[in-house]
Amino acid sequence: MKYLATFTLVIVTILGVASKGYDCKIVQFIFGDSLSDVGNNEYLPRSLAKANLPWYGIDFGNGLPNGRFTNGRTVADIIGDDMGLPRPPAFMDPNLDEDMILSNGVNYASGGGGILNETGGYFIQRLCFYKQIDLFKGTQELITRKIGMNESRKFFQEARYVVALGSNDFINNYLMPVYSDSWRYNDDSFLDYLVGTFRDQLKVMHNLGARKLMVFGLGPMGCIPLQRVLSTTGDCQEKTNRLAQKFNEATGKMMTELSRSLPGASYRFGDAFDVVNDVITNPTKYGFQNSDSPCCSFGRIRPALTCIPASVLCKDRSKYVFWDEYHPSDSANMIIAKELIKKFKFTRVNQDDNNAAAPSPSPTLAADVDTPAADAPSADAPSNS
Repeated sequence: MKYLATFTLVIVTILGVASKGYDCKIVQFIFGDSLSDVGNNEYLPRSLAKANLPWYGIDFGNGLPNGRFTNGRTVADIIGDDMGLPRPPAFMDPNLDEDMILSNGVNYASGGGGILNETGGYFIQRLCFYKQIDLFKGTQELITRKIGMNESRKFFQEARYVVALGSNDFINNYLMPVYSDSWRYNDDSFLDYLVGTFRDQLKVMHNLGARKLMVFGLGPMGCIPLQRVLSTTGDCQEKTNRLAQKFNEATGKMMTELSRSLPGASYRFGDAFDVVNDVITNPTKYGFQNSDSPCCSFGRIRPALTCIPASVLCKDRSKYVFWDEYHPSDSANMIIAKELIKKFKFTRVNQDDNNAAAPSPSPTLAADVDTPAADAPSADAPSNS
């Protein structure tokens, strides 16, 4: 009888630890491509899509490459900071463990990845959305073993989810003749295929517990420097922009339908096409001086595709909309994030989190336009803003 009482006390104590020992805060799980990648591709040894060279990350933390395909923060970084959410580490980070997941969430985004499995094939290694979802399933199994089924279910249902994909499915798939999708479909049938696949994937996410999920829409893809330089006139490629708008329209409707039909779902779509297009069309209105070429370029050789150690940096990084041939600068990402924050009317979710570790905004002082990037000041240089 005494043994039974002792045993019961032990069980009650264990259950008490299981139920009270993990007062989990709200974290976020991010799925996406190079616009959201924070280092996953750095751990894919055969990937050709990497941001591991100077001068990526020059305005972030210690100024060294950190896996982000920009000079500073991603849109997801900025929105998460505003909401009081911790910045999730890359899934491929070798230091990732259960405690880190419970405290910070996970980022699965991968440069070159897309909604479709075939997208970005010439990058050799990248994580498509289906693969990112598989990795999320593994994360759930890990956390369930750590804190139990009930607490795990609560943790994942209260988390925030960001999905930012689709641009590669056009730029590095449908619009390139090396991919079979470019001749297998026309514009309308490809959009149906793409959005239909996306719908199925988001339903899987709901089955896995994703309840508060936001999808970022596509910007004017035809106006990125790479698309401009590949055109005959140097202007935006309007066909590409129209595809982005059609994708946004179809995905927005699909998200509304899912939010109405899936139990407990709060699925929201963030379309910042118009504001980004306005930034590109009227850059001085937003404090920019250049919206058609990259800040980090290889002199007159275009397109250089990526920022490299021999690249030349623009005179003032805060005045350029684009960092490289593909990706926006920190300053442009700030404007995009502010627009989405305004549209979504986000509120802070972790009131105790003061984000003390978040890096400061991108400094505006940078290398002179005709000075090699190696002479650029580090991220610790004082800002002249």
